[in-house]
Amino acid sequence: MIKTDVVIVGAGPCGLFQVFELGLLGLSAEVVDSIRQPGGQCTELYPDKPIYDIPGIPVCTGEELTANLMKQIEPFGAGMHLGDEVSVVRAQDDGFYVETDSGKQFSAKAVVIAAGVGSFQPRALRAKGLDEVDEDCVQYRVRDPQQYAGKNLAILGGGDSALDWVVELGPIAKHITLVHRRDEYRAVDATVAAMRDLEAAGKVTTIENAKVSELQHDDGVLTGMTVGNKSKETFQVDVEQMLVFFGLAPKLGPIAEWGLDINRKTINVDTERFETSTPGIYAIGDINHYPGKKKLILCGFHEAALAAFAIKQRIEPDKKVHVQYTTTSPVMHKRLGINEGEE
Repeated sequence: MIKTDVVIVGAGPCGLFQVFELGLLGLSAEVVDSIRQPGGQCTELYPDKPIYDIPGIPVCTGEELTANLMKQIEPFGAGMHLGDEVSVVRAQDDGFYVETDSGKQFSAKAVVIAAGVGSFQPRALRAKGLDEVDEDCVQYRVRDPQQYAGKNLAILGGGDSALDWVVELGPIAKHITLVHRRDEYRAVDATVAAMRDLEAAGKVTTIENAKVSELQHDDGVLTGMTVGNKSKETFQVDVEQMLVFFGLAPKLGPIAEWGLDINRKTINVDTERFETSTPGIYAIGDINHYPGKKKLILCGFHEAALAAFAIKQRIEPDKKVHVQYTTTSPVMHKRLGINEGEE
């Protein structure tokens, strides 16, 4: 059980800045996100696109903004639990019990939902026979690489995730068949080159401009797949395990089951504390809704600041929460790790 002041659901810019605002007030945080790297939409959807409306920064990319935010929160030592998803949020006497898909458990005094447009869920494979195959045979993320040791493995997709796992699992799998709907890959050149090396060594077979149309099984255990390409050729491939990397789509996901006041695909909050209909659970950034809401990163930063003060007051109701300034406050300097006399 990991004990913390706040669990933050979402590691996008608003979730990361929430860590900073809580840290300034002396509160600890653990961050959980379903994608494998921090940054949310900024790194998952537009890492190289310029952003012009962050105060004091004339222009930066999504990756640069994320890197700067990660640097900014370093003094506070927040736990990062990436590639995992919060599945359970339940009130308890001293706050909330939070559990993830991987089985991690947290005890927190408050929860902040900073999930952007929702958790990013993997795009599903559509193939005849899929519903009859055991879930363990067709996966959308890797939890235990050793599960694929010595197996005939199919990896579907042509982006970074697909090729990263081809390269990583290539040495331990019996054989990998990579199926991609195009003949150009969206992974970095070095990874594509490493995949080609495995292909030349006979460890990987690529089937390009193709898709899987049917799965075969023996009493639910995956045994093979039928692949067809644009030239109307059909391939029958022996397969024991399959990994699908078709990208991610935003969905509200498990958040919809937490008993909050949902407004379509957003969560209603007040504009004083950014608290949801459940006391102690807050929502900031694109996931929340209130009159006049604007889905801008800078608005989410403002919401994170007010939510942090509200959480501090909730946790310490008998103490007045004073506004202190990072320019002059010795307490803030200590929390930021700034040495006395350092500018």
